[in-house]
Amino acid sequence: MAEIYNIYCDESCHLPNDQSEVMVLGCVWCAADRVPEIAVRLREIKQDAGLRASEGHVNVGTFELKWSRVSKGGLKYYRDVVDYFFDDDDLHYRCLVVPKKRELFRSGEASESDLWYYRLCFLLFEPLIDPRHKYRIYLDIKDTQNEHRRRGLQESLRTARGDSKQSIVERIQQMRSHESEVLQLADFLTGAVRYANAGLNGSAAKVELLKRIERRLGRPLDDATWMRDPKMSIHRVQRVGGVI
Repeated sequence: MAEIYNIYCDESCHLPNDQSEVMVLGCVWCAADRVPEIAVRLREIKQDAGLRASEGHVNVGTFELKWSRVSKGGLKYYRDVVDYFFDDDDLHYRCLVVPKKRELFRSGEASESDLWYYRLCFLLFEPLIDPRHKYRIYLDIKDTQNEHRRRGLQESLRTARGDSKQSIVERIQQMRSHESEVLQLADFLTGAVRYANAGLNGSAAKVELLKRIERRLGRPLDDATWMRDPKMSIHRVQRVGGVI
């Protein structure tokens, strides 16, 4: 019987003029029937950490897991999130690192940044899709103007997998991060990978978390990995036409 998988995608520094040369597009994926349990556990970790209003955390229900919010005061919470990700065999992460984003824009491969973004999405998702199963893909909402790009990405993935009956790639849709704990986890991990690949070290809390992730992973986050690494795969993109 075909299993259904959910893929949750987020990006870090994807805009062409956002002052960052490094861009990362990443996704967390898992079996769809595991999502409710995973979401509950991620909320429990927030509650167990005793998030305080003084840190800007109104309550556990509204606080979103984001790499940009990592601070010394919440370090225990973020360490617990890292450990939960590595300890749960049903959670997987894959990302593309663009080390020289502006060169990619100038390459002529894509004249518009949104087209470039969706082409990278194709490179991110395509290796994950096994024709024996079904997939539902959720993108962190960017805007409401690119519905034709979303449809184009959906059709390209279906074509790549011979999915004429639309039974493999069931749907691709946008959603807001507060709607999904797993999408927030994708934000957190993608931000960590970008921080490492950009060579940043301004936050002692973030540096400590990077060391914890790398220790659990067994390698630096700025190293590329095997294409189908089962837990956390990282790939470097030099051009929209391929992954290196």
